[in-house]
Amino acid sequence: MEQYNYQGALQKPVNSGFNAKSTAEEVSQGIDLSGKIAIVTGGNTGIGLETVKTLSKAGAAVIVPARDIEKAKRNLAGIAHVELENLDLANPGSIDAFAEKFLASGRPLHLLINNAGIMWVPLRRDYRGFESQLAINYLAHFQLTARLWPALKKADGARVVNVSSGGHQFSDFDFEDPNFIHREYETLLGYGQSKTAVNLFSLELDNRAKKHNVRSYALCPGAVGETELSREAPADLFQKLGYSDAEGNILPEIAASLKTIPQGAATTVWCATSPLLDDLGGVYCENVEVADLNSDVSVIGGIKAYSLDEKNAKRLWKMSEEMTGILFELS
Repeated sequence: MEQYNYQGALQKPVNSGFNAKSTAEEVSQGIDLSGKIAIVTGGNTGIGLETVKTLSKAGAAVIVPARDIEKAKRNLAGIAHVELENLDLANPGSIDAFAEKFLASGRPLHLLINNAGIMWVPLRRDYRGFESQLAINYLAHFQLTARLWPALKKADGARVVNVSSGGHQFSDFDFEDPNFIHREYETLLGYGQSKTAVNLFSLELDNRAKKHNVRSYALCPGAVGETELSREAPADLFQKLGYSDAEGNILPEIAASLKTIPQGAATTVWCATSPLLDDLGGVYCENVEVADLNSDVSVIGGIKAYSLDEKNAKRLWKMSEEMTGILFELS
């Protein structure tokens, strides 16, 4: 009997043995990725870079697509088994070109880790009129996954790992106005919507792909310090949220709650490699564990029910095809 995670039917902890303080290196102990090929977007900085280091150390060949190749070269210097390629997730043509080059190599793709993302940005639109957080955090990765599908299928045992966020609780997906044409833009609403989209995509992708031995996961890395994600955040916004004082200094209790980068990458690595997930997909994970379903919108943590809604997952898939102009049929 086939199992699906629609409505959170499978959202139950699996006793991973790890916790919020576990690091990517600890999670990868005993994992051998020799002969495996991985692609990690956003792999030249932050938790993406830590993910690349960990997968490489476990023996995987890791391709890091980057917009700024020189910066990527500096950040990835000394890491074995790494290939750099050009990719601008804001440019659909660049996504297609990257995917076409990889497919032309004839290699299978065992791990696709859709890690790159933006947050705290003012209202911006791409040339198609799409709001930037939705475009980068979700639609670009929908397109990339669709274009790389032949290589994922060829691996005969692949995983797609989509880095989402507990910030999905800021917003359900607004099917009537996803690009803030008629409603007032708030940066956290845009971010939340984009991450809810990531969760719904991960759910529906798993249900469509598992017959081809491809599984999909979404995850929250946790609140991580020392990343570039908040580089455009207005200082007063952190104060309004109660994260900083009037001088812009992060409050000590907030700083103490932040994860390190190795801790932030741990759930990504676990989703990509854990044998506990061999027969389980479409789930949302956090703190190196399958998260609980949390129906209380006032409580932080877990996954909200609207992020696992079957009707919305299927509706979003169709809308994503229409917005990107890509028919993503998993044949």
